[in-house]
Amino acid sequence: MLVSPAAERSQASLLSVLQHMLEDQSNKKLFGLELGSGTGQHVTHFAQELPFITWQPSDITEESRNSIQAYIDATKVQSVLQPVFLDAREPWEKWAGLPQSSCDVIIAINLLQYSSFNTAEGVFKGSGQILKQNGILITYGPYAINGMITPICNETLDQRLREMNPEWGLPDIDVLRQLAFGNGLRLERMVRSSSNVKHKTIKCVLIQ
Repeated sequence: MLVSPAAERSQASLLSVLQHMLEDQSNKKLFGLELGSGTGQHVTHFAQELPFITWQPSDITEESRNSIQAYIDATKVQSVLQPVFLDAREPWEKWAGLPQSSCDVIIAINLLQYSSFNTAEGVFKGSGQILKQNGILITYGPYAINGMITPICNETLDQRLREMNPEWGLPDIDVLRQLAFGNGLRLERMVRSSSNVKHKTIKCVLIQ
């Protein structure tokens, strides 16, 4: 079981956003997809508090998928499926066999800043196909706005990420907004995270 301190810090505030966004659907059975599930801490935490959602975790690395399965086994949650390989850069038809319009909610937590533009593009293209009408895409992480990055700690983070990989770095909200619009999605709201107010914004996109 891998442990991410960042996941531990953010899971409560992210859960709160999910509860708020989905409270009017808690009487239904929903299906959720997590892109880049990482350790598995988030998805198993959400599953324990949101039992009306069946979750499909995914990751591109075997190490992460093994950790996700370990969390599933340890928590004994019944609403989290076996983790699958999913590369968001691939066309949606290769997203682990998920049918078109099959997901009520898709979440991507701290994924975009560690990804190339092709991955971000794939997240929005795939989500536009996989989400049901009125489904929700939630991405979480630090962002640039109109090319500007604030505060200084986010500038430092962006520089460090680009040194690690020139294709990484904080994505720009306006670029993501355009990607969303081009794939049948619209930016509904941005929510400041209470877990790390200086760094993180939860970006919620609602399908039209």
